Amino acid sequence: MAPMFLVLLLGISATLALEQRQNLTFPLAISTWSFVEAVRSARRALESGRSAVDAVVEGCSTCERLQCDGSVGYGGSPDESGETTLDAMVMDGTTMNAGAVGSLRFVKDAAMAAKLVLLHTEHTLLVGDQASKFAISMGLQGPVNLSTDESLGKTRSWVGNSCQPNFWKDVVPDSKLSCGPYHTSPPSPPLEAKLGCGGDSTSLSRGISSHNHDTISMAAIDKEGNIAVGTSTNGATHKIPGRVGDGPIAGAGAYADSEVGACGATGDGDVMMRFLPCYQVVESMRRGMTPQQAADDAIARIRRKYPDFVGALFAINRQLEHAGACHGWTFRYSVWSKGMDVVEVITVLPSD
Repeated sequence: MAPMFLVLLLGISATLALEQRQNLTFPLAISTWSFVEAVRSARRALESGRSAVDAVVEGCSTCERLQCDGSVGYGGSPDESGETTLDAMVMDGTTMNAGAVGSLRFVKDAAMAAKLVLLHTEHTLLVGDQASKFAISMGLQGPVNLSTDESLGKTRSWVGNSCQPNFWKDVVPDSKLSCGPYHTSPPSPPLEAKLGCGGDSTSLSRGISSHNHDTISMAAIDKEGNIAVGTSTNGATHKIPGRVGDGPIAGAGAYADSEVGACGATGDGDVMMRFLPCYQVVESMRRGMTPQQAADDAIARIRRKYPDFVGALFAINRQLEHAGACHGWTFRYSVWSKGMDVVEVITVLPSD
């Protein structure tokens, strides 16, 4: 009787566990900003039974094609030379594998390139021309010109404005007054420092906004409860060529663990990547914090060191509780889950 009783208990437990999973309205897709079309694409993939990885790639790829906010895909955020390059990442929260590309040239499909790194290599991140060669060798279209008349026009206007603002510091000629080429400079005398000459540029002085320094960061939970995240961005406008931001860095631009939840970030990647905020968010939720508590705590840690930074993130746990936090701007994120007719856009006000 004892073995039969044990089998019965196990059967009841399995049934209850299944019912609990079904009560959680999987699948789900969530994204930074009002990128509703991207979330709809992820929704279609999830409803057709595809994996969370496939869904975030579909969503990010949609934003690349639509050039969301000019901050994702080709023809946006030119570097100093006028060239558009792309960063992207895909992370499988069940296997903890990730694939990413940075400073990708001549290939439009950055999210797909990141997925190819995930599926077909033992590496995590490929960069620059070699990442482009890899993507083309794996069947993606290229080489193609990622610049447009609009992006090249932005560069001409920027040069005509003495290359302001830019990302240089402590160089000659003075990067706040003129274009380069720049060289290293001797230390500034104390009087100059007191008068405010030289020094670091803050996020606000560079005019960071969702139109020039942004990312689509997306998370998806499929019908089986597996979680994945994906990112795609063309980086910071007028960045120094070769710059890679937080988007393709697992734990910085996004992070997922199917046992816990996920996080996606956006904003001043040069600052945010120094804190791995999405890794922190997921680990905070693992230790029992709610998504709101975890998101607020991650933003607060950055704000204490960089009070002028501009950034935001969303957090979601396995119970499908989600929240956002931001600093320096008003943030929006988009979410859909099973049973919802339309994608909901949620506004998050800065807490400071």
